[in-house]
Amino acid sequence: MTAEQLSLAEAVERHVRPGDVLHVLCGHCRWTAAAREVVRQFWGREPGFTLVMVSLGSLGALFFEGGLVRKVVTSYSGDSFPTYTPNPVFQGGYAKGVEIEHWSILTFAQRLEAAARGLPAVVTGSLSGSSMEDNDAFTTVDTPLGRVGLVAPLVPDVTLVHGALADTRGNVVLSEPLLEGVWGAWAARRGVVATVERVVDDLRGYGPRVRIPAHRVLAVAEAPFGAHPGGLFAAGLPVEPYGEDIPFWVEAREASRSGLAEWARTWVLEPETHDAYLERLGDDRLVWLRSRSVPGSWREDAEAHPVDTTAATSAWEHAAAFAAREVRAVVADHRAHAVLAGAGVANLAAWVAVDAARADGSEVELTAELGMLGYRPTPADPYIFNHRTFPTTPMLADASTVLGMVVGGSGTRTVACLGAAQVDRRGNLNSTLIPGGPFLVGSGGANDVASRADACVVVTLARPDRIVEEVGYVTSPGRNVVSVVSDLGILRRHDGELVVSAVPAGPAPLAERVKALVDACACTPSVAPEVSELVAPSADEVLALRRYDPERLFLA
Repeated sequence: MTAEQLSLAEAVERHVRPGDVLHVLCGHCRWTAAAREVVRQFWGREPGFTLVMVSLGSLGALFFEGGLVRKVVTSYSGDSFPTYTPNPVFQGGYAKGVEIEHWSILTFAQRLEAAARGLPAVVTGSLSGSSMEDNDAFTTVDTPLGRVGLVAPLVPDVTLVHGALADTRGNVVLSEPLLEGVWGAWAARRGVVATVERVVDDLRGYGPRVRIPAHRVLAVAEAPFGAHPGGLFAAGLPVEPYGEDIPFWVEAREASRSGLAEWARTWVLEPETHDAYLERLGDDRLVWLRSRSVPGSWREDAEAHPVDTTAATSAWEHAAAFAAREVRAVVADHRAHAVLAGAGVANLAAWVAVDAARADGSEVELTAELGMLGYRPTPADPYIFNHRTFPTTPMLADASTVLGMVVGGSGTRTVACLGAAQVDRRGNLNSTLIPGGPFLVGSGGANDVASRADACVVVTLARPDRIVEEVGYVTSPGRNVVSVVSDLGILRRHDGELVVSAVPAGPAPLAERVKALVDACACTPSVAPEVSELVAPSADEVLALRRYDPERLFLA
């Protein structure tokens, strides 16, 4: 079978239908030109799509603003740039009745895997003990082998994907890291609409990188920079890689707060072809994006945003510095092979902790749910999914590898450093919604990590709205949380609950500093018989954090 070679507009017009279960495969690209074309063609037509997308970044809001969706199946609905925040378009859409199914990254992928393999279910170690247990497509059953969690198949009608290459028959080449993998491409009821950087006559020599065979592909459209504003990693392939357009993502985020319809007119509705879209971006911007994939390009950002060595240490910097020490100690206690960092301040603390642990002689490595093991973060870039790190990372895979084996696997000990909007006295985390209040963002990979890591360290600020008696929605169960680190001190697990165990050193009596932490919590945590004192973060510790986040996007 040979896939049709069509223009982008023709591919979408022929193969995407109202009412479809539409899967947008993210991978490391985050976006696809075909998704933009779907928005352009169906804007205002109320096609009633079920949008299946592991992570809805700011551009996902276009599906809501244009009235395209009736239901969403995802693990994350929020902004990623410049910081990880709730998005008012998603919040408004869900409040007005757009249905949402909450999943973790791994269980999202496992549902597609079940469909791709033609199985009635796939076993999972995630979700148990969380509010996501209530999903109709999840159950736990007793078997002769023990009690297991099962997720049901998720079958898209059509999957949209952006790849590096395709041949004239329609075989599609994708590059790792692959996040949710290619299960959705194999599972799609009708097949795949693929955009690629380049169509070639012959893929001989690239066979190990062909992830989607021609018989699964409905149509291929050549679309250079088709992942924009996402990036493309294409090591060893005859196409040029490019980095993410973070300013464009930030612009989309701002538009979602000030006028997304007008922004959509400029960037989605008016450019009738992909070439017109690229022309609007401009050649200078495209050249600049090519440069963003070069490992050493962080130096440009470091020069543009030098580290401020004089600014006062913020509350988040106190929390992150204490957390880095805690993670370092937990890594040593567990003789950990890997540390998985959540987004934001948690990943900055983990990065500094791993640097310090390796300086101690540990061989611990950083891992990330995108599919990376052994990556090294670059200065001046506080984001986990940093394209500059891909070329030098020794292992690039997918979320099933990281969240299903590196985390919780029998041969690997993994420590996690996580953040959340709320944590309660039993260590349960909430990043999904406040009952009776706002929608937040969702689990991402946090549930998978908290469910199966050997130990979890949580970093937060000590505030009554953050450290609570009981979270109203359990995104991630707290059974593996060993400590909650804040700017005012540390709560560590003792007899199933988190108790005040350390507070910052200072001139005030110890009892007053303990009381300050207790009073900053909406619960009333118990106090350990002996409370240790935390030396204030040193200038070197603070600068180590700021080196990764010189703009203090997360640290300020």
